[in-house]
Amino acid sequence: MLAAMHQGARRGTKQEYLRHELDSDVRHEFLGGQIVAMAGASPRHNQVKDNALVALRRELANRGCFVTSSDQRVHVVETGGYVYPDVVAVCEQPQFNDDNPPALTNPNLVVEVLSPTTADHDRGAKFGHYRVCASVREVLFLDPETGHAEHRRRLDTGQWMLTHVDAGSVELAGLGITLQLAELFAHLEGLPGEST
Repeated sequence: MLAAMHQGARRGTKQEYLRHELDSDVRHEFLGGQIVAMAGASPRHNQVKDNALVALRRELANRGCFVTSSDQRVHVVETGGYVYPDVVAVCEQPQFNDDNPPALTNPNLVVEVLSPTTADHDRGAKFGHYRVCASVREVLFLDPETGHAEHRRRLDTGQWMLTHVDAGSVELAGLGITLQLAELFAHLEGLPGEST
């Protein structure tokens, strides 16, 4: 979960970002020349992230896909950005750069769990980086407060199709799987969300 761009963001170079990230106890993202500290996530956010991770690992188990969560940094080579998606999947040979630690460079699916303070940034500037990343076929935004899924899929034409899902399932056609919303948003009763 990313802190608001105006709170704690500072300008820097890629080299400054990578040096700072090695010495920091807090993760940061690097987008458009801004080094941005990531905020801690709410229990609801973490539950949805874990639900998505489990569902994707199960659905992709027989395909040899690499599926991991928010500790895996992704380098968007096309923009020079560095991000920590909530969940990422690669269903081809994963490729990593030479950073320390190595960053994934060819995600096929990115999942972002939204919060009131990050939703606009995730859907806007952050998606702007994902949509130009040649390997990204699909981006799934999940809102733990509403149980709403927003699915963006790259078409063969290069255009992106947006689908809103409030019930049933979301089809990830680029990966050939379907995820049930009931599973993605399971076990949230009594868990606190982000206070605004």
